[in-house]
Amino acid sequence: MRMYTRYLDILVFIAGMATLGVELSASRLLEPWFGNSLVVWASLIGLILLYLAVGYVLGGRLADHWPEPLLLCRLAGWAGFLIGVVPLVAQPVLGIAARGFSDWSFDLALLGGSLVGVLILFAAPVILLGSIPPFAIRLTVSDLSSSGQAAGRIYALSTAGSIIGTFLPPLVLIPWVGTRLTFSLLGAMLLLVAMGGIWLHARRVRPLIPYVIMLALVFVMGWQVWALPIKLTPGLVFEAETPYNYIQVVQQGSETWLLLNEGEGLHSVYDPGAFLSEGIWDYFLVVPFFNPPPYEAGQVDNLCLIGLAGGTIARLYTRAFGPIPIDGVELDPAIIEIGRRYFGMTEPNLHAVAQDGRVFLRRTPRRYDVIIVDAYRPPYIPFHLTTVEFFRLARARLTEEGVIAVNVGRTHDDFRLVDAVAATMAQVFPSVYIIDEPDPGYGLGNSLVVGTVRPTRLANLHANAAGLTHPMLVEMMRRALPHAREAQPPLGTPIFTDDRAPVEQVVHSIILRHLLTSGGPE
Repeated sequence: MRMYTRYLDILVFIAGMATLGVELSASRLLEPWFGNSLVVWASLIGLILLYLAVGYVLGGRLADHWPEPLLLCRLAGWAGFLIGVVPLVAQPVLGIAARGFSDWSFDLALLGGSLVGVLILFAAPVILLGSIPPFAIRLTVSDLSSSGQAAGRIYALSTAGSIIGTFLPPLVLIPWVGTRLTFSLLGAMLLLVAMGGIWLHARRVRPLIPYVIMLALVFVMGWQVWALPIKLTPGLVFEAETPYNYIQVVQQGSETWLLLNEGEGLHSVYDPGAFLSEGIWDYFLVVPFFNPPPYEAGQVDNLCLIGLAGGTIARLYTRAFGPIPIDGVELDPAIIEIGRRYFGMTEPNLHAVAQDGRVFLRRTPRRYDVIIVDAYRPPYIPFHLTTVEFFRLARARLTEEGVIAVNVGRTHDDFRLVDAVAATMAQVFPSVYIIDEPDPGYGLGNSLVVGTVRPTRLANLHANAAGLTHPMLVEMMRRALPHAREAQPPLGTPIFTDDRAPVEQVVHSIILRHLLTSGGPE
């Protein structure tokens, strides 16, 4: 009886670990197709909770009608097998889900596609996982006077397993073997425990044969998918998973692109023969010239770049301003290595640092002429880089003629996030400006929000433009001047603080308006 109880404890613990392990690993499986936004997390968590609820009901009813330990072990075995199958079917299922919603607006596509993907991939295994705790409680309870104690122990073990499942995939398994083999290992572990229970109760080899075959298939399928690309993308040169991102390097003609996560946002462009990048990064070149004239390119002595990515901005600044010291801060160390390998990020004046941008500013003693914030995870900006407290820290790290510029996303007619960042920046900097990138033609775009340490005027930019000689700076002034304006946020625009920075809510309201005005599929 004691061995039987210990086995149930082990099974419940492993099932709890697999449940949270599957949920966290599922987010990484969805990320290359739909990103890692709150919309995707909402669909994932909501459906996983629904499946668990269905599993609890199913497990309780099965246990009342057929309170057989062998049935519980078979349920666990099938759950393990279906978890192990997920990597094999994920690519076609998620690819079809993403294409099926590709005609819809961006975040409706994220919501619909991720819901369909989670529905198909995880319904069966998670429902079976949810059936294990109530079934185990039914088998454990032999005396009603101790039923509460038995249920408490089962739920405690399940929760303890879930705690392990919360940390094991992101900290160990995914960095070590990748997301797809993580599913294979979680499924194999549950299958092995189920097989142990079948042997414990049947004491015969024959009932184990189907589960031995399942276990072999899980390992074979895991090995097969491990060698395949995670996401088939035209021009794919390199891909990798890190604790922070799913990374793709793509070749498009003479250009090398850096794509992260779902690939909707282009994070770096490299073309050795190109004059400019032809993206929002080029507009950062003009931000020092809001200072009072005459302000010349030679007065820019250094740069702090938060969101280094593949080094596009660092390369532009080096070409336009010479080999000035540049501290490039990038959260993901793997991106720094990829930048050096594929994006020519070998400028001797660039000091790349793998760290959170705000942490870096808090720790560095240096002061900069320019701080650029280009840390984007579409469709969001990290909230802690948009607050009054952050801008106070940034101002303390700027020189007397220092300038800060933040890249902010928007639609062609909804500037609420731009205005919110500008209003927040105005709490710290005496002069704030906006440079709007011309609308690329598909309704979405970017603006730079610029703050100056000294009180300045928009006329400074025009006056300084006349004295520039470097062709890159002359060209970017020509492009930027018609789209530069003083920031004038409407009354009631929210001010972001560390305590309350509703970046996600503002983004969601922009998305909702875009959905309603675009009328659904285009």
